[in-house]
Amino acid sequence: MRRNVSDGTGMILLGACAAWSLITAAARGGRPEGLLLAVLALAAGYAAGRVSGALLPVAAPCVGAAAGLGLAVALPGFSPGPWYAGPLGPAGGTAALLALATGAACCAAWATRVPALRTGLAALACATVPAGLALGSAAGCVAGGAVLLCALAAGSAHGRGRWLAGLAVAAGVVTAALWAVAAGALPDGLAGALGGWFPAHRVPQWQDALRLADHHPGLGVGPGRFGELGDVGGTLPADGRPHSAPLQQAAEQGLVGVSLLAAVFCWILYALWRSARPTPVALTAGAALTVLAALASVSNALSFTPVTAGAGLLAGWATARPWSAAWSSRDAGQGTGSNRPFPA
Repeated sequence: MRRNVSDGTGMILLGACAAWSLITAAARGGRPEGLLLAVLALAAGYAAGRVSGALLPVAAPCVGAAAGLGLAVALPGFSPGPWYAGPLGPAGGTAALLALATGAACCAAWATRVPALRTGLAALACATVPAGLALGSAAGCVAGGAVLLCALAAGSAHGRGRWLAGLAVAAGVVTAALWAVAAGALPDGLAGALGGWFPAHRVPQWQDALRLADHHPGLGVGPGRFGELGDVGGTLPADGRPHSAPLQQAAEQGLVGVSLLAAVFCWILYALWRSARPTPVALTAGAALTVLAALASVSNALSFTPVTAGAGLLAGWATARPWSAAWSSRDAGQGTGSNRPFPA
């Protein structure tokens, strides 16, 4: 019953995101197609993950991890805008794919009981860290490493509620820090240190998005209109986005848009809390999705359809109930018998 409530809540939230984009587009103008595509990709990925994860709880995330890593390697500069778009866009998309691939490989490793297969999947997860370096994506290297460390720590976790709550707090801290940088609320030294991690025009973009959100807190300026109304001189990238999911939602769809974005993330964490999969699987997926949320706060990672679809797939794999007869209720709640550390 609780699983049905969780699934129903998620579908209502995704439907509300789509409906609100249409409402703001009708009231303010703009193009809601981008958000509608992202919602569709997330929902489709989640449904596909639930089905494939129920049938193939180990093979499905394994194939997904290999596909994500292969896509990041084969298309390191993929971007939703023209080839001359700002470099942080492709960097954000590549880092997001590497984080999701790491999470999927670790989830598959925790799900299998075959030692040799677990060793191979652990090696696949570890491969994402040097892959980030080889692709010139420092963010991808750090993101993959962070997910890998969280996956290792998840093996000794007892209970998942506090861990998932900690992930929610971590995502909130990143968003709050971003908001503080945009609002100029941090000391000059700290703000300069944080701003030094990004291209010179990134902070002015965030400030401009926050200005639009302050002037239009209700409905925003309309989906996809930041590029039209932004006032950052010649620094606006070709894709016309502020490279921050929460600030873009605030500027284009108002406070309701930001609240819906946060609600979808919290719903995914709640679904992982209620998941019948072993605790290491749920916590690893939660860590990967939290890293994705952090990347989305400071880049346009969610503008890439493979990233949103991959996030849905990972959430679906980590919340699916396997149909295998070997799956026992003893393993379902806390992952008893599966909390073994990755082989050295």
